[in-house]
Amino acid sequence: MSTAPPPSATATLLVSCSDRRGIVAALGQLLYGHGANILHADQYSDAASGQFFQRIQFDMSELHTDRHTLERAVDEVAERFAMRHHIAYGEQRKRVALLVSKYDHCMHDLLWRTASGELPCDIPLVISNHADLAPLAAQYNIPFFHLPVTKETKAQQEAAVVEHLEQFDIDLVVLARYMQILSTPFCERYRERLINIHHSFLPAFIGSRPYHRAHERGVKIIGATAHYATGDLDEGPIIEQDVVRVSHSDTVNDLIRKGRDLERLVLARAIRLHLQDRVLVHQNKTVIFE
Repeated sequence: MSTAPPPSATATLLVSCSDRRGIVAALGQLLYGHGANILHADQYSDAASGQFFQRIQFDMSELHTDRHTLERAVDEVAERFAMRHHIAYGEQRKRVALLVSKYDHCMHDLLWRTASGELPCDIPLVISNHADLAPLAAQYNIPFFHLPVTKETKAQQEAAVVEHLEQFDIDLVVLARYMQILSTPFCERYRERLINIHHSFLPAFIGSRPYHRAHERGVKIIGATAHYATGDLDEGPIIEQDVVRVSHSDTVNDLIRKGRDLERLVLARAIRLHLQDRVLVHQNKTVIFE
């Protein structure tokens, strides 16, 4: 009976391009020719946009060539089909930064899931515009950087955030209830590497105080949405969502309590999908390979 290869021997190839004949065969033959063994392959063709998407996880333990040669060969196929592509190696754990303010529920959850091994990543730092959550970071021995911000100092504070993210070689930035609107240049710098959790089932109740507005509207379900942040507030590509039922007897505080449970779950799911290289973005939508 064959055994699964260790993560260090696997890689994941993500591709997207205009749909046409021969893409699957070209990629399959390329990997086979270099000695890679395909472990999982998922693909999707979107008839409306004419786009093709594929995720291939493969075993590299018997490669005939080195990684650089394999990457060059993938680049050549990608050029032929005008593909957008990315190879992620299983041995390279992604480095995740948390940006937080005063709410601690998402930060608590993510630190616990990472420490327990549920999320396969490293969290080397936490950045906040308030000092309130420094003790929580200290419990996990994670450096905490307090970078306060005002309207007058917003540009300088964002520059300091970027400096810290670059210093720690961050792959993914998570806005774990970071109550600041980030500039368009910041969002573009971390395009598709910046995940936000919004306490609403988008596109409903964009912006602040969504639970209060949901209560005023008398909704029967509330939700949470994890999405890639862009310069357009709460309108980036959606990665994960979920809902819970509420009733006329629920107060605003009840909605907030129920919503926070959802926020934790939805954000963790979205991060896991990103860490496992299961998300492809096209325009303002995502293709998720489960």
